[in-house]
Amino acid sequence: MYVVDLLPASERERYLDIRAFLQASVRQASIEYWNREEFPFGLVKELGRLGLGCLQTDGSSKLFKGLMYTEVARADVSLSALVGIHNELIVGMINELGSEEQKVRWLPGLADFSRLGAFALTEPDHGSDIAGGLATSARLDNGEWVISGAKRWIGAGTIADFALVWARDVSDGHIKGFIVETDRPGFTATKIANKIGLRIMQNADIVLADVRIPGANMLPGATDFSKANALLRDSRAWVGWQAAGIQLAAFDVARSYSLERKQFGKELARFQLIAQQLAEILGNASASLALMAQLARIQEDGKLDMAQAAMAKSTCTRLARASVAMGRSLLGGNGISTDYEMGKLFGDAEILYTYEGSYEINSLIVARAVTGKSAFV
Repeated sequence: MYVVDLLPASERERYLDIRAFLQASVRQASIEYWNREEFPFGLVKELGRLGLGCLQTDGSSKLFKGLMYTEVARADVSLSALVGIHNELIVGMINELGSEEQKVRWLPGLADFSRLGAFALTEPDHGSDIAGGLATSARLDNGEWVISGAKRWIGAGTIADFALVWARDVSDGHIKGFIVETDRPGFTATKIANKIGLRIMQNADIVLADVRIPGANMLPGATDFSKANALLRDSRAWVGWQAAGIQLAAFDVARSYSLERKQFGKELARFQLIAQQLAEILGNASASLALMAQLARIQEDGKLDMAQAAMAKSTCTRLARASVAMGRSLLGGNGISTDYEMGKLFGDAEILYTYEGSYEINSLIVARAVTGKSAFV
């Protein structure tokens, strides 16, 4: 049974319509944006028209939402990163942890991508150890919060309307969430260029130099970092859907190439080594989708824990890295050129393997859960 067959009829029809649009109108168009490290505002507007800006709040099933992440990744991984972070972290945080005023102000624009937010957690000196090492500070001064510090690798940081900044309150030491509009004095964002993957996503270095925001800009439900754990856990699991999508894309490209390209007088698909690689890529993709479909069932039951999310992320991205490497090899020299798409996928796979908790860190989380012993210092 195909995973999509598990969807109810109404969601299955919507899924097929969106998949067709993404393949026809986004997949090829994204390549030149990727090459230029340019953000495709027009394509994102179309994603909003399709309702992909409000997957977190529109009542969609966990399975439908996950399969949408897969299909956007199948068309372009950068755009799937935008859609995923937007829903899981920006919309999710404001909807579940924000005030009514914050919801009214931001959620309508976020729903159709006319507004963009950036999730500002990672810092230049703190990635995997961010929960304990976070250095950005917040202090209350005459009813206003003053935010000081630096953030790194912040997606959409140069184009967002606001950043959801995590900072340590100097009065009690707790990490709290704040909405910081990007046009406030003292807020600067600089694009991180020359990336090998996720080149459409505008990652940024952010500096907050005594940025003053109203007291009401603090998320009332995010007065302690633990309040965000459930959403961060779900965001980690979301990367597994991306990993399934990039593998389907690698299979699409490799299959087409093997049927069209001829060497030694016959199509590549007729060579046993090529056929074996195609079968393995599809097997890896199918295994990833099966794992993520089961994870969606666990999420629907409200039973997902961090170890399960970490296992899904680490396993699916490990398989994705292997699948895309086989696809690149299958295309030979053409596999290193984005003209044939596989080079683009090859670079993007490395990002999936690393972000939202690196493969190694997520593996250690799983090992800690099954042994009761922590390998973290």
